[in-house]
Amino acid sequence: MIQHLPTVNACLNGASFVLLVAALVFIKRKNVAAHKACNLAAVATSAIFLVCYLVYHFQVGSVKYPGTGWLRTVYLSILLSHTILAVSVPFLVGVTLWRALSGDVARHRAIAKITFPIWAYVSVTGVVIYLMLYVFVPGKLPT
Repeated sequence: MIQHLPTVNACLNGASFVLLVAALVFIKRKNVAAHKACNLAAVATSAIFLVCYLVYHFQVGSVKYPGTGWLRTVYLSILLSHTILAVSVPFLVGVTLWRALSGDVARHRAIAKITFPIWAYVSVTGVVIYLMLYVFVPGKLPT
C-alpha cells in the first residue's frame, strides 16, 4: 500500500491543479457557485494529499533523486522552489478561504491573486517531481 502513495500524491496534486483552473474559469464566467465548489474540492484534495504525503515520508523518509548532471540540477531547482512555496500554501489557502467564506470578497480577491499562482505552481511541480523521481528515472525506462 505505502509504495502506491507517490502515485496517489501525484494524482491528488494533478486533481488540485485541474480544480484550481476550473475555479478560475468559473469565477471569470461569474459562476460563483461552481467557483466555490471547485475551490472547496481543491482544498479537500490538497488536505488529503498532505496526509498521504506525511504518512509516506514518515514511513520511507527522504527519497534521493537518482540522476546526475544537468538533470539533477533541474530536479533540485524544481524541488527547491516547490518546497519553499509549498510551505506557504496552507497559510495562503487558509486566509483566502476564510475571507471568501466570511464574505470579504474584496480582500478574498486580493489574496487569491497571490494564492492561485503559488498553489497552482506547487501542484504542477509536485507532479513533475513525481515524474522525475518515479517514472522518467535516468537509465530506466517507465514500465
